[in-house]
Amino acid sequence: MKKLMTLEAVAQRITQGERLILAADEELLARLPHGSWIGGSIPYFMADDGGTCTKDMIFVDEVPSVATRVSIRSYDEQALPAIAADEFDDGYTMLIIPAFSGVHTSFAKNSPQYKDIFLRPLVGWISGLHLADLGRVTPKVFNGQTGQRSDAHAVAMHIELPPSKVANLDIVNLFTQSAGDVITFDTTGFSASDCFVNGEKTSFAAYLNEKKVNTQLPLVADYCGAMINTSFQSVDAEKNVVAFYAPVFKGIEYKIAAPVSDYVQEFKSKVDTLHVAPVFTCNCILNYLYSELEGKKTSHITGPITFGEIAYQLLNQTMVYLTVEDAA
Repeated sequence: MKKLMTLEAVAQRITQGERLILAADEELLARLPHGSWIGGSIPYFMADDGGTCTKDMIFVDEVPSVATRVSIRSYDEQALPAIAADEFDDGYTMLIIPAFSGVHTSFAKNSPQYKDIFLRPLVGWISGLHLADLGRVTPKVFNGQTGQRSDAHAVAMHIELPPSKVANLDIVNLFTQSAGDVITFDTTGFSASDCFVNGEKTSFAAYLNEKKVNTQLPLVADYCGAMINTSFQSVDAEKNVVAFYAPVFKGIEYKIAAPVSDYVQEFKSKVDTLHVAPVFTCNCILNYLYSELEGKKTSHITGPITFGEIAYQLLNQTMVYLTVEDAA
């Protein structure tokens, strides 16, 4: 089951012992009883009727009934790099991280180097808030087992599967590299002043303004055929600073993304070919905003709209999905 539900219905499921991944407004999650669940704050969703924003409903992802065990743990910035050591030998991990936190920044920069991070699927999202609340409140995560609410810790549910089942993690990214300039950076970080364009050092802000780049299109890197986005947050030409929603990495070759003519139609055509029923999906708040997804259905895909997506590492402007299937 993947759907929006009332507070009362979710509370009943928790007291019945169901294992759940939850997304909702912070104050709604805070009213839930303790139990076998984790959650993150967000009021934006891909629902059965289309993209929607609500502070009155909770999006519920059930842990697959075939899962044999779950383990819930919270992680601070120092503990998160060892997350793989807590995973079950067979299964996957759901991870939720609060946006704008130290653990968010650390994970974004360093997760590809975490020990054994790619041995088993690590999937999840960055919790957020209503855009009207930016600067007034902080995104939260919830450990339903302990009742802990935090804007400084990540929370994970490690999920064990029987040997007859396997978890598969994948993404849908509509963006590809354009045929334009090759852009590289000499430092890793969430912002940049200078870059190298086809090997020539230049001001990145000046380059973007001179080329009249549409910054709703992300930077795209080609990781052995997998297109990974880094989205623009702001361009300050006066201060010569370009800020991103995920870090750019030193030495990686980026290009501005090629335009997408019709996001909803192209997204639908991609997900219609999946022929799978994901147990978890999430999509990016930037896709929701830039493609005006409110009220528009994204095929059969439902789930939270997030401030970042997790598929082993932090992603932007990407749909992440996980399936549980029969082992080969």
